Amino acid sequence: MTTLQKTFALLLMAVSLVLIYFLQPILAPFLAGIVLGYLGDPIVDRLETYKLPRSVGVIVVFLVFGVIIGAAVLVILPLVVGEFIKLIRDIPAALAWLQQTASPFLVAQFGVDPFDVKLDTVAARIVENWQEAGGVVGTILSQVTHSGFAFLAAVGVVGLTPVVAFYIMRDWDDIVLQIREIVPREMEPTFVRLCTECDEVLGAFLRGQLLIMCLLGCIYAIGLYMVGLDLAILIGMLSGLASIVPYLGFFVGIIAATLAALFQFQEPIYLLYVAMVFAVGQALEGWVLTPWLVGDKIGLHPVAVIFAVLAGGQLFGFVGILLALPVAAVIMVFVRHLLGSYIRSDYYFRSDDSG
Repeated sequence: MTTLQKTFALLLMAVSLVLIYFLQPILAPFLAGIVLGYLGDPIVDRLETYKLPRSVGVIVVFLVFGVIIGAAVLVILPLVVGEFIKLIRDIPAALAWLQQTASPFLVAQFGVDPFDVKLDTVAARIVENWQEAGGVVGTILSQVTHSGFAFLAAVGVVGLTPVVAFYIMRDWDDIVLQIREIVPREMEPTFVRLCTECDEVLGAFLRGQLLIMCLLGCIYAIGLYMVGLDLAILIGMLSGLASIVPYLGFFVGIIAATLAALFQFQEPIYLLYVAMVFAVGQALEGWVLTPWLVGDKIGLHPVAVIFAVLAGGQLFGFVGILLALPVAAVIMVFVRHLLGSYIRSDYYFRSDDSG
Protein backbone atom coordinates (compact mmCIF):
# COMPACT_ATOMS: atom_id res chain seq x y z
CA MET A 1 0.00 0.00 0.00
CA THR A 2 1.47 3.34 -1.07
CA THR A 3 1.71 6.43 1.13
CA LEU A 4 -1.14 8.04 -0.82
CA GLN A 5 -3.37 5.01 -0.26
CA LYS A 6 -2.58 4.95 3.46
CA THR A 7 -3.35 8.66 3.73
CA PHE A 8 -6.63 8.21 1.89
CA ALA A 9 -7.62 5.28 4.14
CA LEU A 10 -6.86 7.26 7.31
CA LEU A 11 -8.75 10.28 5.96
CA LEU A 12 -11.74 8.10 5.08
CA MET A 13 -11.73 6.58 8.58
CA ALA A 14 -11.55 10.01 10.21
CA VAL A 15 -14.42 11.35 8.09
CA SER A 16 -16.50 8.26 8.94
CA LEU A 17 -15.97 8.77 12.68
CA VAL A 18 -16.90 12.45 12.42
CA LEU A 19 -20.06 11.61 10.48
CA ILE A 20 -21.04 8.94 13.01
CA TYR A 21 -20.56 11.43 15.83
CA PHE A 22 -22.69 14.18 14.27
CA LEU A 23 -25.33 11.92 12.70
CA GLN A 24 -25.85 9.55 15.63
CA PRO A 25 -29.38 10.85 16.41
CA ILE A 26 -30.63 9.54 13.03
CA LEU A 27 -28.45 6.44 12.67
CA ALA A 28 -30.45 4.07 14.88
CA PRO A 29 -33.02 2.93 12.24
CA PHE A 30 -30.30 2.51 9.62
CA LEU A 31 -28.10 0.48 11.96
CA ALA A 32 -31.03 -1.69 13.01
CA GLY A 33 -32.03 -2.18 9.37
CA ILE A 34 -28.48 -3.07 8.32
CA VAL A 35 -28.23 -5.60 11.17
CA LEU A 36 -31.55 -7.21 10.21
CA GLY A 37 -30.55 -7.26 6.57
CA TYR A 38 -27.19 -8.80 7.39
CA LEU A 39 -28.81 -11.46 9.57
CA GLY A 40 -31.41 -12.29 6.95
CA ASP A 41 -29.11 -12.36 3.90
CA PRO A 42 -27.86 -15.97 4.41
CA ILE A 43 -31.46 -17.16 4.69
CA VAL A 44 -32.41 -15.33 1.50
CA ASP A 45 -29.36 -16.84 -0.25
CA ARG A 46 -30.49 -20.29 0.86
CA LEU A 47 -34.00 -19.66 -0.48
CA GLU A 48 -32.48 -18.58 -3.80
CA THR A 49 -30.95 -22.04 -4.16
CA TYR A 50 -34.53 -23.36 -4.27
CA LYS A 51 -35.23 -21.16 -7.33
CA LEU A 52 -37.16 -18.60 -5.28
CA PRO A 53 -36.81 -14.99 -6.57
CA ARG A 54 -34.77 -12.86 -4.19
CA SER A 55 -37.52 -10.31 -3.55
CA VAL A 56 -39.94 -13.12 -2.69
CA GLY A 57 -37.31 -14.66 -0.41
CA VAL A 58 -36.92 -11.33 1.39
CA ILE A 59 -40.68 -11.16 1.94
CA VAL A 60 -40.68 -14.71 3.32
CA VAL A 61 -37.84 -13.82 5.72
CA PHE A 62 -39.72 -10.69 6.80
CA LEU A 63 -42.83 -12.73 7.52
CA VAL A 64 -40.82 -15.24 9.58
CA PHE A 65 -39.08 -12.46 11.53
CA GLY A 66 -42.41 -10.71 12.05
CA VAL A 67 -44.12 -13.83 13.36
CA ILE A 68 -41.26 -14.57 15.77
CA ILE A 69 -41.01 -11.00 17.07
CA GLY A 70 -44.79 -10.59 17.25
CA ALA A 71 -45.23 -13.85 19.15
CA ALA A 72 -42.46 -12.91 21.58
CA VAL A 73 -44.01 -9.48 22.18
CA LEU A 74 -47.52 -10.88 22.66
CA VAL A 75 -46.36 -13.55 25.09
CA ILE A 76 -43.53 -11.88 27.01
CA LEU A 77 -44.45 -8.18 27.07
CA PRO A 78 -47.67 -8.51 29.14
CA LEU A 79 -45.83 -10.70 31.68
CA VAL A 80 -42.92 -8.26 31.97
CA VAL A 81 -45.26 -5.26 32.28
CA GLY A 82 -47.26 -7.06 34.98
CA GLU A 83 -44.11 -7.87 36.93
CA PHE A 84 -42.83 -4.30 36.57
CA ILE A 85 -46.11 -2.90 37.89
CA LYS A 86 -45.94 -5.31 40.83
CA LEU A 87 -42.36 -4.18 41.49
CA ILE A 88 -43.45 -0.54 41.65
CA ARG A 89 -46.30 -1.40 44.01
CA ASP A 90 -43.98 -3.39 46.29
CA ILE A 91 -41.41 -0.60 46.76
CA PRO A 92 -43.02 0.78 49.98
CA ALA A 93 -43.26 -2.73 51.45
CA ALA A 94 -39.65 -3.39 50.44
CA LEU A 95 -38.46 -0.24 52.21
CA ALA A 96 -40.41 -1.23 55.32
CA TRP A 97 -38.88 -4.73 55.23
CA LEU A 98 -35.39 -3.27 54.91
CA GLN A 99 -35.95 -1.13 57.98
CA GLN A 100 -37.72 -3.74 60.10
CA THR A 101 -35.85 -6.93 59.15
CA ALA A 102 -32.59 -6.29 57.31
CA SER A 103 -31.43 -3.36 59.41
CA PRO A 104 -31.71 -5.14 62.82
CA PHE A 105 -29.86 -8.18 61.43
CA LEU A 106 -27.01 -6.09 60.06
CA VAL A 107 -26.81 -4.02 63.22
CA ALA A 108 -26.67 -7.16 65.38
CA GLN A 109 -24.09 -8.92 63.21
CA PHE A 110 -21.88 -6.09 61.94
CA GLY A 111 -22.90 -2.98 63.84
CA VAL A 112 -23.83 -1.26 60.57
CA ASP A 113 -27.25 0.01 59.56
CA PRO A 114 -27.18 0.98 55.86
CA PHE A 115 -30.98 1.23 55.78
CA ASP A 116 -31.34 3.76 58.57
CA VAL A 117 -33.71 5.89 56.57
CA LYS A 118 -36.80 7.47 58.09
CA LEU A 119 -39.69 7.31 55.69
CA ASP A 120 -41.20 10.49 57.09
CA THR A 121 -37.86 12.26 56.61
CA VAL A 122 -37.68 11.03 53.04
CA ALA A 123 -41.20 12.28 52.42
CA ALA A 124 -40.35 15.67 53.91
CA ARG A 125 -37.22 15.92 51.75
CA ILE A 126 -39.21 15.05 48.66
CA VAL A 127 -41.78 17.75 49.47
CA GLU A 128 -39.02 20.29 50.12
CA ASN A 129 -37.29 19.58 46.82
CA TRP A 130 -40.39 18.98 44.75
CA GLN A 131 -40.47 22.45 43.32
CA GLU A 132 -36.86 22.24 42.17
CA ALA A 133 -37.28 18.70 40.82
CA GLY A 134 -40.50 19.70 39.12
CA GLY A 135 -38.71 22.59 37.47
CA VAL A 136 -36.05 20.29 36.07
CA VAL A 137 -38.62 17.79 34.83
CA GLY A 138 -40.67 20.59 33.35
CA THR A 139 -37.64 21.93 31.49
CA ILE A 140 -36.88 18.50 30.05
CA LEU A 141 -40.48 17.89 29.03
CA SER A 142 -40.66 21.34 27.49
CA GLN A 143 -37.59 20.72 25.38
CA VAL A 144 -38.86 17.35 24.23
CA THR A 145 -42.31 18.72 23.45
CA HIS A 146 -41.08 21.75 21.53
CA SER A 147 -38.51 19.90 19.49
CA GLY A 148 -40.56 16.78 18.87
CA PHE A 149 -37.35 15.16 17.64
CA ALA A 150 -37.35 12.39 20.22
CA PHE A 151 -40.82 11.32 19.13
CA LEU A 152 -39.88 11.46 15.46
CA ALA A 153 -36.74 9.44 16.18
CA ALA A 154 -38.78 6.74 17.89
CA VAL A 155 -41.24 6.66 15.00
CA GLY A 156 -38.30 6.56 12.60
CA VAL A 157 -36.78 3.54 14.28
CA VAL A 158 -40.04 1.64 14.01
CA GLY A 159 -40.95 2.86 10.53
CA LEU A 160 -37.62 3.08 8.73
CA THR A 161 -35.99 -0.06 10.11
CA PRO A 162 -38.04 -2.57 8.04
CA VAL A 163 -37.67 -0.39 4.93
CA VAL A 164 -33.88 -0.23 5.28
CA ALA A 165 -33.72 -3.93 6.14
CA PHE A 166 -35.76 -4.86 3.06
CA TYR A 167 -33.51 -3.02 0.61
CA ILE A 168 -30.29 -4.12 2.33
CA MET A 169 -31.43 -7.73 2.28
CA ARG A 170 -32.59 -7.56 -1.34
CA ASP A 171 -29.52 -5.76 -2.69
CA TRP A 172 -26.82 -7.18 -0.40
CA ASP A 173 -25.03 -9.17 -3.09
CA ASP A 174 -25.06 -6.21 -5.50
CA ILE A 175 -23.69 -3.89 -2.80
CA VAL A 176 -20.86 -6.31 -2.04
CA LEU A 177 -20.06 -6.67 -5.75
CA GLN A 178 -19.98 -2.90 -6.31
CA ILE A 179 -17.67 -2.38 -3.34
CA ARG A 180 -15.37 -5.11 -4.63
CA GLU A 181 -15.24 -3.53 -8.09
CA ILE A 182 -13.97 -0.17 -6.82
CA VAL A 183 -11.12 -1.73 -4.84
CA PRO A 184 -7.72 -1.40 -6.61
CA ARG A 185 -6.90 -4.65 -8.42
CA GLU A 186 -3.60 -4.97 -6.57
CA MET A 187 -5.35 -4.91 -3.21
CA GLU A 188 -8.34 -7.08 -4.16
CA PRO A 189 -7.05 -10.48 -2.90
CA THR A 190 -6.06 -9.08 0.49
CA PHE A 191 -9.27 -7.03 0.67
CA VAL A 192 -11.46 -10.06 -0.09
CA ARG A 193 -9.62 -12.21 2.46
CA LEU A 194 -9.95 -9.60 5.19
CA CYS A 195 -13.62 -9.02 4.37
CA THR A 196 -14.26 -12.75 4.52
CA GLU A 197 -12.67 -12.93 7.97
CA CYS A 198 -14.68 -9.89 9.09
CA ASP A 199 -17.85 -11.54 7.80
CA GLU A 200 -17.09 -14.69 9.80
CA VAL A 201 -16.43 -12.64 12.94
CA LEU A 202 -19.52 -10.46 12.58
CA GLY A 203 -21.68 -13.45 11.71
CA ALA A 204 -20.41 -15.31 14.77
CA PHE A 205 -21.06 -12.30 16.99
CA LEU A 206 -24.41 -11.07 15.67
CA ARG A 207 -26.05 -14.44 15.14
CA GLY A 208 -24.32 -16.30 17.95
CA GLN A 209 -24.24 -13.67 20.69
CA LEU A 210 -27.79 -12.48 20.11
CA LEU A 211 -29.03 -16.07 20.25
CA ILE A 212 -27.01 -16.63 23.44
CA MET A 213 -28.61 -13.56 25.01
CA CYS A 214 -32.10 -14.85 24.20
CA LEU A 215 -31.35 -18.38 25.44
CA LEU A 216 -29.75 -17.14 28.66
CA GLY A 217 -32.73 -14.87 29.30
CA CYS A 218 -35.06 -17.84 28.89
CA ILE A 219 -32.88 -20.10 31.06
CA TYR A 220 -32.72 -17.57 33.90
CA ALA A 221 -36.43 -16.70 33.62
CA ILE A 222 -37.55 -20.35 33.63
CA GLY A 223 -35.20 -21.24 36.49
CA LEU A 224 -36.34 -18.33 38.65
CA TYR A 225 -39.97 -19.09 37.79
CA MET A 226 -39.46 -22.67 39.02
CA VAL A 227 -38.01 -21.23 42.24
CA GLY A 228 -41.25 -19.26 42.61
CA LEU A 229 -39.84 -15.75 42.26
CA ASP A 230 -42.48 -13.17 41.34
CA LEU A 231 -40.08 -11.12 39.22
CA ALA A 232 -38.65 -14.16 37.40
CA ILE A 233 -39.32 -13.05 33.81
CA LEU A 234 -38.28 -9.43 34.38
CA ILE A 235 -34.99 -10.40 36.03
CA GLY A 236 -34.35 -13.20 33.54
CA MET A 237 -34.82 -10.96 30.49
CA LEU A 238 -32.70 -8.21 32.07
CA SER A 239 -29.93 -10.71 32.75
CA GLY A 240 -30.10 -11.99 29.19
CA LEU A 241 -29.81 -8.49 27.71
CA ALA A 242 -26.90 -7.64 30.00
CA SER A 243 -25.11 -10.80 28.86
CA ILE A 244 -23.85 -8.91 25.83
CA VAL A 245 -20.97 -7.96 28.16
CA PRO A 246 -19.21 -11.04 29.60
CA TYR A 247 -20.29 -11.83 33.18
CA LEU A 248 -22.36 -8.63 33.45
CA GLY A 249 -25.63 -10.51 32.97
CA PHE A 250 -24.63 -13.02 35.63
CA PHE A 251 -23.80 -10.38 38.24
CA VAL A 252 -26.78 -8.15 37.45
CA GLY A 253 -29.14 -11.10 37.54
CA ILE A 254 -27.88 -12.82 40.68
CA ILE A 255 -27.81 -9.55 42.66
CA ALA A 256 -31.34 -8.58 41.57
CA ALA A 257 -32.68 -12.12 42.11
CA THR A 258 -31.04 -12.37 45.54
CA LEU A 259 -32.61 -9.12 46.72
CA ALA A 260 -36.00 -10.12 45.30
CA ALA A 261 -35.81 -13.57 46.94
CA LEU A 262 -34.82 -12.06 50.30
CA PHE A 263 -37.78 -9.70 50.20
CA GLN A 264 -40.32 -12.24 48.90
CA PHE A 265 -39.42 -15.41 50.83
CA GLN A 266 -37.25 -14.15 53.72
CA GLU A 267 -35.69 -17.62 53.99
CA PRO A 268 -31.99 -18.34 53.29
CA ILE A 269 -32.71 -21.58 51.44
CA TYR A 270 -34.12 -19.64 48.48
CA LEU A 271 -30.80 -17.84 48.09
CA LEU A 272 -29.27 -21.24 47.42
CA TYR A 273 -31.93 -21.95 44.80
CA VAL A 274 -31.20 -18.62 43.09
CA ALA A 275 -27.46 -19.33 43.13
CA MET A 276 -28.10 -22.75 41.58
CA VAL A 277 -30.14 -21.21 38.74
CA PHE A 278 -27.38 -18.76 37.82
CA ALA A 279 -24.65 -21.37 38.28
CA VAL A 280 -26.45 -23.62 35.78
CA GLY A 281 -26.92 -20.73 33.36
CA GLN A 282 -23.27 -19.71 33.62
CA ALA A 283 -22.12 -23.31 33.11
CA LEU A 284 -24.33 -23.71 30.04
CA GLU A 285 -23.07 -20.43 28.61
CA GLY A 286 -19.39 -21.25 29.12
CA TRP A 287 -19.41 -24.95 28.24
CA VAL A 288 -22.21 -25.29 25.68
CA LEU A 289 -23.70 -22.10 24.22
CA THR A 290 -20.59 -19.99 23.57
CA PRO A 291 -18.42 -22.83 22.14
CA TRP A 292 -21.32 -24.06 20.01
CA LEU A 293 -22.78 -20.77 18.73
CA VAL A 294 -19.80 -18.40 18.76
CA GLY A 295 -16.61 -20.40 19.26
CA ASP A 296 -13.31 -18.53 19.28
CA LYS A 297 -13.85 -16.61 16.04
CA ILE A 298 -14.33 -13.22 17.70
CA GLY A 299 -11.05 -13.40 19.60
CA LEU A 300 -11.88 -10.62 22.07
CA HIS A 301 -10.78 -10.88 25.68
CA PRO A 302 -13.60 -10.15 28.19
CA VAL A 303 -11.71 -7.06 29.40
CA ALA A 304 -11.46 -5.83 25.80
CA VAL A 305 -15.23 -6.37 25.39
CA ILE A 306 -16.01 -4.32 28.51
CA PHE A 307 -13.63 -1.55 27.41
CA ALA A 308 -15.12 -1.49 23.90
CA VAL A 309 -18.69 -1.15 25.19
CA LEU A 310 -17.77 1.61 27.67
CA ALA A 311 -15.64 3.46 25.12
CA GLY A 312 -18.36 3.26 22.48
CA GLY A 313 -20.96 4.57 24.89
CA GLN A 314 -18.68 7.41 26.05
CA LEU A 315 -17.79 8.51 22.51
CA PHE A 316 -21.02 7.98 20.58
CA GLY A 317 -23.76 7.28 23.13
CA PHE A 318 -26.30 4.54 22.43
CA VAL A 319 -25.18 4.24 18.81
CA GLY A 320 -21.63 3.70 20.07
CA ILE A 321 -22.81 0.88 22.34
CA LEU A 322 -24.49 -0.80 19.36
CA LEU A 323 -21.38 -0.43 17.22
CA ALA A 324 -18.76 -1.15 19.90
CA LEU A 325 -18.43 -4.92 19.75
CA PRO A 326 -18.84 -5.38 15.96
CA VAL A 327 -16.28 -2.63 15.32
CA ALA A 328 -13.91 -4.06 17.94
CA ALA A 329 -14.22 -7.52 16.39
CA VAL A 330 -13.42 -6.12 12.92
CA ILE A 331 -10.47 -4.17 14.33
CA MET A 332 -9.14 -7.41 15.81
CA VAL A 333 -9.19 -8.96 12.33
CA PHE A 334 -6.97 -6.15 11.01
CA VAL A 335 -4.75 -6.30 14.11
CA ARG A 336 -4.19 -10.03 13.56
CA HIS A 337 -3.43 -9.34 9.90
CA LEU A 338 -0.89 -6.62 10.77
CA LEU A 339 0.67 -8.80 13.46
CA GLY A 340 1.01 -11.68 11.00
CA SER A 341 2.61 -9.37 8.43
CA TYR A 342 5.03 -8.09 11.06
CA ILE A 343 6.04 -11.60 12.15
CA ARG A 344 6.66 -12.59 8.52
CA SER A 345 8.62 -9.42 7.76
CA ASP A 346 12.39 -9.14 7.38
CA TYR A 347 12.46 -6.62 10.22
CA TYR A 348 11.19 -9.24 12.67
CA PHE A 349 13.92 -11.75 11.71
CA ARG A 350 16.66 -9.18 11.38
CA SER A 351 19.47 -9.59 13.89
CA ASP A 352 21.79 -6.88 15.13
CA ASP A 353 25.25 -7.89 13.89
CA SER A 354 26.89 -4.61 14.78
CA GLY A 355 27.96 -6.01 18.21
